[in-house]
Amino acid sequence: MIGSMGLRIPRATSSLLGRAVNAVATNQSAAASIAAQRRWQHYLMPLRDNFEQKGIPNFLSPGSINMAYTEYQTYILEKLNALVAGTDFEQKDTKSIVLATARDPELAHVFNHASMAHNNHFFFDHLSPAPVKMGDKLFYHINENFGSVDTLRDEMIGTAVSMFGPGFVWLVRTQLPGQPVALRVMATYLAGSPYPGAHWRRQEVDAQTAIGSSPQGLANGQRFLERSAAGFKGNRLEPTAPGGTDLIPILCLNTWEYAWLREYGTGVGGMGGKLAYAQSWWNMIDWAKVEEEARLEARILTGGDSSVSPLASVL
Repeated sequence: MIGSMGLRIPRATSSLLGRAVNAVATNQSAAASIAAQRRWQHYLMPLRDNFEQKGIPNFLSPGSINMAYTEYQTYILEKLNALVAGTDFEQKDTKSIVLATARDPELAHVFNHASMAHNNHFFFDHLSPAPVKMGDKLFYHINENFGSVDTLRDEMIGTAVSMFGPGFVWLVRTQLPGQPVALRVMATYLAGSPYPGAHWRRQEVDAQTAIGSSPQGLANGQRFLERSAAGFKGNRLEPTAPGGTDLIPILCLNTWEYAWLREYGTGVGGMGGKLAYAQSWWNMIDWAKVEEEARLEARILTGGDSSVSPLASVL
């Protein structure tokens, strides 16, 4: 058992001694987790810019990152390694495991742990220690698809806040044959995956509230079962869902409580909570990485379009 497992770092007190103790415990927890996992095929990847020790200013403290990434990711990877030990999945990365297990109900437990590990790392991997200016190409495509950067911001934050259950809010790049690139916002609940090959476990609705005995709930449940069955054509696995569209996730917001509850509280009385967390997240996105992964084409702006350029308000 990893030494950091089960460790809960208390909130820093106002005293210098309390802050020092918290800092030392957090650093030791992160170092122990990373070192101990090196013997595994799937191990905790260090975050950029020493986030584990320094935190992300104006977003998450070192203690919160210790809980949301070092401890939680360690727990998920521990479980995943135990589940895939001695199987072909042992040598595959988490995304490959997600795509390979999404259509097999008997491997749902493997899918869930692989997808959570992948999604959680994706979230942290697209953060920056300081605000990053949005590039021209990404700015243009966001305005083309959402009308403005503020509209995208409101849609992603609003979707996160309105999700009753935990999950992830994604910005994805999609393109139909012969059509221009489109950017879309989508939500996945629990460990649901945005990848087309994992469409059968996308979980774009909250199963606790959207599937039930009502006519609409029964219809939602029936669609889920039909979609799962459609993943098999004889002995051949289809690469995407019937009528599905290829897409690439380029950004995500983690809405699980373990990511924000320690730092922002429940939000009682309108103070803090998931809304404050999501608003702070928007300011720490690594837009350069998002644009790179979106693989957008440059646009030649002429005439009235020459005024289109990233604004300071984007940050």
